[in-house]
Amino acid sequence: MATERAIEMVRSDGREEKLEGAREIRRLAKTSSMHRRQLSGAIESLVSMLGSGDLDCNESALLALLNLAVKDERNKIKIVDAGALKPLINFLQSHNSNLQEHATAAILTLSASAVNKPTITAAGAIPLLVNILRDGSLQSKIDSVMALYNLSIHPDNLHIILSVQPVSPIINLLRSCKKSSKTAERCSALLESLMHFDEARNALTAVEGGVLRVVEVLEDGSLQGREHAVGALLAMCESDRRRYREVILKEGAIPGLLELTVQGTPKSQTKARMLLQLLRESPYARSKFQTDVLENIVINIVSQIDEDERSGKAKKMLAEMVQGSMERSLRHLQQRALVCNLADLHVTNCASEFL
Repeated sequence: MATERAIEMVRSDGREEKLEGAREIRRLAKTSSMHRRQLSGAIESLVSMLGSGDLDCNESALLALLNLAVKDERNKIKIVDAGALKPLINFLQSHNSNLQEHATAAILTLSASAVNKPTITAAGAIPLLVNILRDGSLQSKIDSVMALYNLSIHPDNLHIILSVQPVSPIINLLRSCKKSSKTAERCSALLESLMHFDEARNALTAVEGGVLRVVEVLEDGSLQGREHAVGALLAMCESDRRRYREVILKEGAIPGLLELTVQGTPKSQTKARMLLQLLRESPYARSKFQTDVLENIVINIVSQIDEDERSGKAKKMLAEMVQGSMERSLRHLQQRALVCNLADLHVTNCASEFL
């Protein structure tokens, strides 16, 4: 009954009833997936409220639609099909910071749908999102970079994102956020995708402390953030090893790379090892990456940055890695010995049955 009444209110002609209905839909849809589905019939009326020119109606309808779209793929698509993008694009350009913030959050939520990605891009959202990433409120910047990440998953969108020069504002946001946060994770993921393009690599090295910010995520980020950070650095070094090797070494990436080779995700470990090979003075050609190979690579690198205060940490980590490898080898030998002893015992028992 509550959902039916809320739908009737937003469909009415009275302004106050529409406002009350939108607020009730926002409340009902906030925590209930069942209500979100039941209230989908209000979407067209809420979208029409977005174009009313009434600030209170705009905000109330926008917040109601935002809650209806959360974790509901069908509602996301229905909101876009109902024509919500045109007013949302206008709100992204609004001087009203609350309206701009709510619109950015709405674009973020709607962009999670694969069906909506091309439509959102065609509506001209990407340049506006980058503008917000550059000049918006902190929350708008966070939602903007996450929306851009969602849109970047569609391969055709990377060139559009790159054309509006996003690297500098991404680094600025990365500089201010906690390196283990979801924000840093999305910034690093977006940078990893962009580092396959020469324009983005040029932009990153042109920003003061740009590579350092990526190295900081490599050291202190979440598991996924570190995976994306090492991927970004690897893409740079693979594209032009002569140009980027010294840049990456200068920012002290070695300790973080060493740690990733033993503590990262499987992808992180592989990427870290590949990057360590490239950072050598002469890249190692063998495909099988063993402990002695890693030791040679790291000694080669550390010897070149011996004056750097990070080298002590790198050497300590190397020693720990070698020790860990020896311990694993010893455990493996002990397990083999145990298996052999059990096999011998089994053979002896079997033989005694025939005596």
